[in-house]
Amino acid sequence: MAQIFRAGKSSKQRSKQVETVELTIDSLDHQGRGVCRHQGKVGFVDGALSSERVKARIKTQKSRVFEAQTVKVLEASEERVTPFCEYYQQCGGCALQHLDADAQLVHKQQAVSALFDKFAKATELPWLPPLTGPERHYRRAGRIACIYDKQTNQLKLGFRSAGSKKIIEIDHCAVMVDAFAGGFEALRQTLNTHPELRSVSHIQFCAADNGAFVLLRHTRAISSQVKAQVAERLTGQNWQFVWDDGKSQPEYALLPAYESAGVRFAFKLDNFIQVNRDINEQMLQRALEWLALTGKEQVLDLFCGIGNFSLLLAKHANKVVAVEGVAESVAMARQNAHTNHIDTVSFHQFDLTQPLTTANWFHAALDVLVLDPSRTGAYEILRQLPLTQFKQVLYVSCDPVTMARDAALLLEAGFVVDKVCLMNMFPHTGHIETMALFQRR
Repeated sequence: MAQIFRAGKSSKQRSKQVETVELTIDSLDHQGRGVCRHQGKVGFVDGALSSERVKARIKTQKSRVFEAQTVKVLEASEERVTPFCEYYQQCGGCALQHLDADAQLVHKQQAVSALFDKFAKATELPWLPPLTGPERHYRRAGRIACIYDKQTNQLKLGFRSAGSKKIIEIDHCAVMVDAFAGGFEALRQTLNTHPELRSVSHIQFCAADNGAFVLLRHTRAISSQVKAQVAERLTGQNWQFVWDDGKSQPEYALLPAYESAGVRFAFKLDNFIQVNRDINEQMLQRALEWLALTGKEQVLDLFCGIGNFSLLLAKHANKVVAVEGVAESVAMARQNAHTNHIDTVSFHQFDLTQPLTTANWFHAALDVLVLDPSRTGAYEILRQLPLTQFKQVLYVSCDPVTMARDAALLLEAGFVVDKVCLMNMFPHTGHIETMALFQRR
């Protein structure tokens, strides 16, 4: 029998067909997305809340899961609120403004508990009240994207849209501190006054205790005269400018600095600091309370950065050994120890993903472990450490998945979760910051 070929739709044609479905949301995941089941698949739905019924557009599909975007809320949750920002759902910064602020914390805590149950088989976590602060104008540091638009002959600046390189131009930001919240238009106008300024690739803001700093990174040379003109036009903003050409070290007339618990921390704008000053202060104080150092302990502080934990703990412990992989941060930490006249801490540069056999800073007398890793967690170093020598482990996390995974190693080594709390470092976002104290049984 002759077979007749019938041309099917090309993949390009199929991709243009947008599928919308009605979904009932069961819960929220650790990223703040609605979780549901539909036709045998698990769905993750941006913009949807638990108990809601929504109409959503399918974005991606796999054999067992799919991702979708809410296009219409058919039955709204009692926890749904009106977003306060006019750029919401355009800018990729805040993703949970549609959820009541108190409810955000409830759902984040539930997400962390579920992850601990899944990865570490730990249930009934000993939750303490979360660390909270202002829900707006809390962010003292941030990065603004810039791109020169040849069609309009203008330098555009703003925040990236979610999952895209597209820049959403904004005039103000409700989560940036007041020193920067409304300065976008003045900066935009100034950077479009001279052709040399078209090479600015991004801008970094940081409000320190000793001033508001603006770092401008640029890919081509900008003359001293043009830099002076920028500073003159923006005099009313009371900003201190730092220029970075990506080749030489930026020059600072004054280093940014903040103070916490009587310790002064100087830093450069490429060093990592916690962007929520109020929560950082509370975090350090709670760490001291939980550890209850007596002055006899020898503390190992891994992923120490510029010494945010190390210097404070060194004032209460016998000795602190602090380790960080980034050389510039180690140099700044040592400078901060010298400035504060703290001589009970030693700082070391070491790649904490490498074998511990080459670490000459490690010794058997260390009995308290502090971890503040990046989102990748501390799994590699925890696998190598002789955990039985520690009586306490304080874990500060910016990713609940890797924290729960790493917690399994600690529980297997004979620790129990003694205390745990959320830190509301980034209100209205899907980011979850958690601190937990593990005690040896």
